[in-house]
Parts: sequence; structure tokens; C-alpha cells
Amino acid sequence: MTRRCSHCSHNGHNSRTCPNRGVKLFGVRLTDGSIRKSASMGNLSHYTGSSNVGGPLTSGPNNPGSPGDTPDHGIAAATAGYASEDFVPGSSSSRERKKGVPWTEEEHRMFLLGLQKLGKGDWRGIARNYVISRTPTQVASHAQKYFIRQSNVSRRKRRSSLFDIVADEVSSVFSLLSIRAMNHTHFKRITEVEEEAGRLRFFVDEPAFTDLHWGMFVPAIKGQGTEEQQQKWLPLAYKMQIIGCYAQTELGHGSNVQGLETTATFDPDKDEFVIHSPTLTSSKSKILSLLHFVLQWWPGGLGKVSTHAVVYARLITNGEEHGVHGFIVQLRSLDDHMPLPGITIGDIGMKFGNGAYNTMDNGVLTFDHVRIPRNQMLMRVLQVTSEGKCVQSNVPRQLIYGTMVFVRQTIVADASSALSRAVCIATRYSAVRRQFGSQDGVETQVIDYKTQQNRLFPLLASAYAFRFVGEWLKWLYTDVTQRLQANDFSTLPEAHACTAGLKSLTTTATADAIEECRKLCGGHGYLCASGLPELFAVYVPACTYEGDNVVLLLQVARFLMKTVSQLGSGKKPIGTTAYLGRVQDLMQCRCEVQTAEDWLKPSVMLEAFEARSARMCVARAQNLSKFANPEDGFAELSADLVEAAVAHCQLIVVSKFLDKLQQDIPGNGVKQQLQNLCYIYALNLLHKHLGDFLSTGCITPKQASLANDQLRSLYSQVRPNAIALVDAFNYTDHYLGSVLGRYDGNVYPKLYEEAWKDPLNDSVLPDGYNEYIHPLLKQQLHNARL
Repeated sequence: MTRRCSHCSHNGHNSRTCPNRGVKLFGVRLTDGSIRKSASMGNLSHYTGSSNVGGPLTSGPNNPGSPGDTPDHGIAAATAGYASEDFVPGSSSSRERKKGVPWTEEEHRMFLLGLQKLGKGDWRGIARNYVISRTPTQVASHAQKYFIRQSNVSRRKRRSSLFDIVADEVSSVFSLLSIRAMNHTHFKRITEVEEEAGRLRFFVDEPAFTDLHWGMFVPAIKGQGTEEQQQKWLPLAYKMQIIGCYAQTELGHGSNVQGLETTATFDPDKDEFVIHSPTLTSSKSKILSLLHFVLQWWPGGLGKVSTHAVVYARLITNGEEHGVHGFIVQLRSLDDHMPLPGITIGDIGMKFGNGAYNTMDNGVLTFDHVRIPRNQMLMRVLQVTSEGKCVQSNVPRQLIYGTMVFVRQTIVADASSALSRAVCIATRYSAVRRQFGSQDGVETQVIDYKTQQNRLFPLLASAYAFRFVGEWLKWLYTDVTQRLQANDFSTLPEAHACTAGLKSLTTTATADAIEECRKLCGGHGYLCASGLPELFAVYVPACTYEGDNVVLLLQVARFLMKTVSQLGSGKKPIGTTAYLGRVQDLMQCRCEVQTAEDWLKPSVMLEAFEARSARMCVARAQNLSKFANPEDGFAELSADLVEAAVAHCQLIVVSKFLDKLQQDIPGNGVKQQLQNLCYIYALNLLHKHLGDFLSTGCITPKQASLANDQLRSLYSQVRPNAIALVDAFNYTDHYLGSVLGRYDGNVYPKLYEEAWKDPLNDSVLPDGYNEYIHPLLKQQLHNARL
């Protein structure tokens, strides 16, 4: 189906990429109205300087819990450092461009004045009204240099980097143009390169080919390639002299990796592998063979950009299959970017949402007997000799888990980021919106209604919970990596199950929470200007990629069942399953809660979640033992097993949140607020899964009622600090991309302004009025001649 643009009605593109709507850079349309003003927000420590020591973290002096005034940034003229050289190729401005001409003192003074009046981000306004001799691009470039100088005043000298700019200083995507200043010296330290690449993707804030290059292609080579292969390919990948993707999913196979049908057949005569995508022609698949081809489908970055891919295929040597393995395959010429012989490649087309994930060129790929050298098979686990003999290395196959741990801990961190953005928008708007309420004419803030708090505050608590568990997963990845280097693979299965479960839990909860935040914003939440529809459309694929969430939970359940079955052998569970070593005590313990306040005891809360998970695991294991064939039992009881896996993963999040509270947390009153959020998260889970806790006998109905009482009390304690808690995420208005979530709370006037930016409002009469609407109104329609 041909794409049709809703803006210009031409085929071949959509409204997001329409050339008639101006140029887009990193997801922001540069010539379609001015860039939104961006205001930096303080974090929790910003609110601890009040004389009210230990008091609530109020967000404004006159209206606790509502968006405060935009902070005074205190912009002052610098005595030096305002000289700037701006060369802006391709500028669309009609005014005279000043290429390479340093800024004058007067221009810099006017720039500072405009910055003080209009704020960060409104470079177009500053250029038009203050520094009229400069283009918006030049103003943005000068601003970037100015902020770098200001932030480096008190620092020691260090190398120049794009990422010296912290999040609250980057108020325009123009600052990303300094990526051109990066040189090859940046690639000398691998960890720095990967960290900077991650931060660049964070600021770009848009799905792109770089996600798969840095997030999958590079880790796959690091985890599965030999030292020689890493020395050859990683320098090229780090410098992006080659751009890679991760080609595993096929049109007919996704989660079932062992069912992949792309083949890699070794030819000993030429010392090459032949990569091929066969057509299904067997008698079993006679009907499907007419329509179904074995081809790679969905790899991000594949459609238009990637030059190389790690392709997963069935290894065949001397007529025997040896399972699925990875191969580095060049897809396009490095000279003219054309597909190489035997390779058919393209984009799979539009996906869910208006813009959303459509910035990612997900691709389709087929191989027709493509030959690659033998040394391009990733051979850290299994080597193939020149004679075609397979030799198993002394490195266990579980080594691949290390790569999975890295990828999934990144996904959990992304879940925290996406959820915190949605919660920030919904919380701020809930404080702005007023409906019903008092008789004196002043309506009640929506955030003051218990129904709103009951839906919103658990999501706020989840955002913090996922951030802390993400920090712990980062530590876990470091621990796993160190163990791998020491040839210790004992913790890999547990780490794999843990990260698989947390990926499933956090992405599912985040996708549901973003949609709930949209509902919490009422009808305005459905507007694209709210930022929530786009955020949901961009995020929701996370529930499927890198492992379908239900399939991952089944993997966790299988690991839990294996752990329970080994308890009698004396093998002690480790890591996140260590609590199962106390299964006898957990099966008999009784909750000691007598009052609502007893639920605020960490030991009581943790024991309730441990007992629930342990009893569910044991019950499922007992039911499985009744089946003669364990696989039949696993298939029959899969829904129950998923519930046990969820209980285990929720226990991990609660325990890591509680562990975080045992650490020293600076700032007066901050730790108390985090404790409130921790118990809101845990008690809300208890309320949602009350059937589990009651049916397993962990708590009594009376104790459940006390938990609800305490939950309502916690909502009241969090209410005065809700805005401060979302301000602590430190998101600029530009990064949030939401009129409803503006830091200054000036929602309705800006919503009105945003409406007039729509292309439909460029003209008073709609297209087609004279042809269709006017004849209808004047009853001048002609009957069809049939």
C-alpha cells in the first residue's frame, strides 16, 4: 500500500517526513514554528535548602503541590568567552549569514538579554528580537558554547566533549551538532565511547539505527566473538566506519530462536559459509510454501542504513546441523551503499503510531547463497575448522547470557525513563487541572481527589522503583562481566532469569502506566501536544522486542521450578532466589501485622512478599509433579507458572527498593519521601494481587484491610511533595515535549497557541471546500448518472 501524506496529499511519504513542513533534525521540526521554551528543573536537593528542615518538599511557596514558578536562572554577562565562530551550511535564512565571524561584544550582550527574557531554547525568538544580525542556528550554536564555558569555569581542564553538557543545559537539539567535533581520540577508551553513545541516543530521544548498532551489534561481537574477531571488528564499529544491526527475527520465527530456518552451510573447498534463506517447499508446508519465505524481518537499522549485520542461522557442516549461531555478514557496499550480490533488502513499512517507531528503519532481508569467509562466524563458543569440523571451546554456551544481561538491564533503565516522563506530565497537569469542588467558586485541583491519587501515586512510586532496580541491574552486569573474565559462570543462569523477568515486568508495567497517565490527563491527554500518545507509541514495542514478555516469564518460571526441585539435594539457591533456601520457614510463617503502621516495617513487608512467592512456587512445583511428562504439565499449567514468575519479579523490585533505603541518602526529608514511595509501591502491589496473598495464607483479610488504610494515609503524605518528586527527574520542557507537563504550569494559553501551529489552520477555508462542502450547503449537488 502506497504511503500518503496527510499534509500535502502526495504519495511516497507521511506527514512526519513531509518536505513541505520544513526540515527535521533529531525529531524537531526546525522551520515549523519556534522551538519550545525549555526551563531547567531542580532535583530533590533543590528543595532541601528551605528553613523548614525535615518538612514537606513543597514545590512552591504559595501553592504546595502545584507547579512552581520557573526558576530564575540568574543569567549574567560573562567577562570573556563569548567569541564564537559559526559556519552554518545550508541555512535557509534569507538574511546575510556571517560565516566564521566572531561575535561582537554587543551581540553577546543582546544574546544574554534575550536569554534572560525568553529563556533557553527560544533561539528563533532571540534571533528575531534581540540578535537580529544572526540566524537562529548561529544563536543556538553560540548558546551551546556559552553554556559549556559557564559549566567549565570551576572545573579542571579536560578533553572537550559533546557530553560535557548535562541534561538541564541542553535546551535545544542544535547542541547536538557539535558531534562533528568528535575525533578519533574519543575512541581510545571503549567505556567512554559506549557511555557517550548512550547519552547521545538519550538526547536524540528518537528510535534510530544507532540503537541497534550500539545496543545489539557491538555487544554481540563483544560477547560471542573471539579476541581476534573483536580486534578486527570492534574498532570499525566504535568509529562507525561500519554500521551494524542484529538480524535474528524471521518472518515466521521470533521468540523460538531454535526454530530459525536461515542456513549457514560450510563449504570446505573454498573455506566459506554459504548464507541462504530457503523457501519452504517440504510436503508438510505445502500450503505455506506458496506464501511463506524464510527471511529476516524486523531488524532495526536494516532497512536503509546498516552496512553489516550479525545474522543468526542454522550451522551446517558436512551435512550435519549444529544449532543456531551468529555470523557477521556485510550487506551493503561501503563505496556506494548498494546491496551486495545475493542480498535483497528493504524497509518493512509503516508501523503503529503517527511518528513513533517509524523513525526506525526496520528491515526485511533475504539471502540467495551469499558467501562469507569462515572467520566471520562468531567463534568464541564453537569453532569450525577449515576441514569443517566443529570444535567446542572451553567457554560455556551460557556466555551468551552476558550479552543478554547487558541488553536487558538497558531496557529496564529505559523503562524507568519512559515511565518517569509520563508520570511527570500527568502529575503536573493534575495539579493544574481543576474540576468541581468547593462552593466558593474555586474548583478543586484534580490531584487532590483520592481517586486520582490512587491511580497516579503508585505510578510515581513505580518510576522510582524501576530506577533503583535498574541501578542494581547495572551492578549485576558488572558482577557478571567480572565473573566471566575469571571463567566463573556459576551465576549466569540466575542472572539470565532475573534480567528476563525484570525486562518483562518493567516494560509491561510501563506501557500500561503510560496509557494510564494519558487517561489521568482527561481529554487533553489524547492530544499529540500532551506528548503521551507519541510516548506510548514509541515505548510499547519494548513489550515484544528482545523477548516477548510472556515467553520471558515462562523462562523465569522454568528456572524457578528447577530451583525448587533442587532444594532437596542440598544445593543452595543464590542471588535473587536465595530466599527459597528458607522455604520451610516461609511456608509456615504468619504475618505479624496488628496495626496499619506495622506495614511500614521493612522486615514485615519483605517477609510477606517472600512468603507469597515461595508458596506459589512450591504449589506450582507440586502440581507439575502430578504429570507423567513434565513438558505436558508445563504447557497445561503455563498460566499459573506465569503468575509465580510475576510474584518472584515483584519481590525483586520490592527488595531492591528496600535495600536502597538502607543506604545513606543526602538531603533533609528526602529519605522519608522515598520510604513513602517504597511502601506505596509495595502496598499497591499487595492490593492488586490480594488474591495471591490471601489464597496462600500469607496474610489475613483483616491485615489486608489495614494495608489499604495505610496506603490511603501514604497518599496524603505524598500529596504535598508530588510535584517536587517529579521535578527531581530534572526533565526540561523541551525533553518532555508536552504542553500539559510544562514546568511553569502555564498550560491553557500554550495549548491554545499550539493549536494554531497545526497546518490545518494555515488557511481559513479547508481544501475541497468549493468542490464539496459549498455545493452541499447550497444544495447544488448533482445526481449520479446511472
